[in-house]
Amino acid sequence: MGVMLPFSRQDKWWQAPLFAFATMISFDIITMRVGIWTIATALTYAGLGLMFHMVYKKVGKVKMKHYLGSGIVGVLIFDFVTGVLFGPAMFGMSFAQAFIGQIPFTVMHLLTVTGFILIITPLYDSAILSNPAIEDSAVLNKIKLLVKA
Repeated sequence: MGVMLPFSRQDKWWQAPLFAFATMISFDIITMRVGIWTIATALTYAGLGLMFHMVYKKVGKVKMKHYLGSGIVGVLIFDFVTGVLFGPAMFGMSFAQAFIGQIPFTVMHLLTVTGFILIITPLYDSAILSNPAIEDSAVLNKIKLLVKA
């Protein structure tokens, strides 16, 4: 979430959901746990990426308070959809069991996302997303120069 949020403020609307979707798919491929759960989490995360893209376009200058608020809202939505709604449908538990069981995980998730947003997000935002030397065109030009050499 702490990386997806700054990515969501990018220019093109499709970049945020694609990044979020690819992140979830990649994680499940790396951990060798690809399944129906992969699609459920990837689509939910992609939806959040698109939602925050739309929100940030209206905000203009995105500040730390926006990232923190979005992180909290994002975790609550993600955990509710994937844990409370999809959990019973996919794992045969009751809604009440899923809801009660999700509470400690969501608390932990909120704490880790808050820490990540406070520490990593500003570094990622300034060092990567706001760095003109890492823009697609700049990187492609450097690759072309290397190929010619």
